Amino acid sequence: MIWLIGSAVVVLVLVVLAVIDLLQTRHAIRRNFPLVGRLRYALERIGPELRQYIVTDNDEERPFSRDQRRWVYASAKMENQYFGFGTDNKMDVPQYPIIRHAAFPYRPPGTEVTLNGKKPQPTDGPAYPLPTLKVMGEWRDRDKAFRPSSVIGISAMSYGSLSSAAVQALNRGAMAAGCLHNTGEGGVSVHHSQGGELVLQLGTGYFGARTPDGRFDADKAMALVDQAPVRAIEIKLSQGAKPGLGGVLPGEKVTAEIAAARGVPEGKTVISPSSHVEFNSVPTMIDFIERVASATGLPVGIKSAVGDRRFWGELADEMMSTGKGPDFIAIDGGEGGTGAAPLVFSDHVALPFRSGFTEVYRAFAARGAHEKVFWVGSGKLGFPGEALLAMALGVDMVAVAREAMLAVGCIQAQKCHTGHCPTGVATQTPWLVRGLDPTDKAVRVGNYVMNLRNELLMLAHACGQPHPSLVGGESIDLLVEGEQTVGLWDQFGYEDQWRASSPGQRAEAEALLA
Repeated sequence: MIWLIGSAVVVLVLVVLAVIDLLQTRHAIRRNFPLVGRLRYALERIGPELRQYIVTDNDEERPFSRDQRRWVYASAKMENQYFGFGTDNKMDVPQYPIIRHAAFPYRPPGTEVTLNGKKPQPTDGPAYPLPTLKVMGEWRDRDKAFRPSSVIGISAMSYGSLSSAAVQALNRGAMAAGCLHNTGEGGVSVHHSQGGELVLQLGTGYFGARTPDGRFDADKAMALVDQAPVRAIEIKLSQGAKPGLGGVLPGEKVTAEIAAARGVPEGKTVISPSSHVEFNSVPTMIDFIERVASATGLPVGIKSAVGDRRFWGELADEMMSTGKGPDFIAIDGGEGGTGAAPLVFSDHVALPFRSGFTEVYRAFAARGAHEKVFWVGSGKLGFPGEALLAMALGVDMVAVAREAMLAVGCIQAQKCHTGHCPTGVATQTPWLVRGLDPTDKAVRVGNYVMNLRNELLMLAHACGQPHPSLVGGESIDLLVEGEQTVGLWDQFGYEDQWRASSPGQRAEAEALLA
């Protein structure tokens, strides 16, 4: 009799816990996998001890280490972002960055010295505002040129690759943080209409702005710009995950909403071509850019991974000779990749960000064209140190993708290509998507972006500058052999005058941040 009562109590407790898991909205894993999902959090709690003696250390996992994921999660949840007992990184790794702090760090004008240890309270707007120093579209004097209000933006991830709930969370988070949200090549969906400002990406399929035979439709593009808060248009040549390849969206994933956003038939497999049909050379590409910019008045740029060496020199030459060209260039490192791709393309095609970006920047700087372009960088740059290094190399804005997915709730299960993402981020399966509450996750996305800006500012001030874009190569070294270091600009063949900041730029930065 006693064991029957005990069993009934146990069953009742389990039922109650399962109902709690199904009804709560904070944890997607528990909502999608009641009871079983709790085991993950229990194992996660004792994970460091298990890994220390049995499995891996905090820096061995890929593509993002446990330390990196912990920092994103803590930033997103507004938890303690400090790490104790010193670094556990292996600091003799080639290319490991070392930031050289200033003897006299920068202190913003009017800052009062306080001893109470309280953190500054956010203003009515997004916390830790950090606008870009450059104005996007200024070089070509576009009608709708603007200064992005955040040096951090959310990179291109399409609805279709990501779930409706994930896209909503990203867009609401972008609104909360005051940053730009790139639509990805899948077009503008209803889930992008949560208040966040957009960068409309046009890939080789021209989704959302295409004719039935797959050509670009300027009228449809204008309609998108009129109905959504589109601030800029990005023409995608290639991306880090699968450079030189088009994408495939299986027919079973092409729901009515996705079909409407992309302008394709529902239930039919969608194949993106590997190249554009509207242009096939540098001059014809520039003509297309100018046609889109003239029709919309918006800044228009390109996104590309880095492969062909000659292309970038030809582009810079054409821009200098004609006075026309892209307003911004987004360079995606080969280590990037939210999209599924053949392993050989992920592993071996396209240069990593540092090598790729600096090759392009040198080509433009050698021709005096680098200051005409607004530069965007992506490829595992969503951490303060990597973001600062990218900006010291010339990047004006950092675009984050997988790091933003982590903020939404991604646990690096690496199931993106299967449609079975357990957290509801990269799937179209309704019961998995249900587990992701966009209202809760939007707050986390906003927190992550704002905390990343905060630590970027902290690093810039430690280097003696008011803005991270003013931090130069003299402030960052790279380990090259043992404990030998080389300056960042020396390592990548930069000339001092290419990135020299002036008192005027410093004053402008202080005025923007005042």
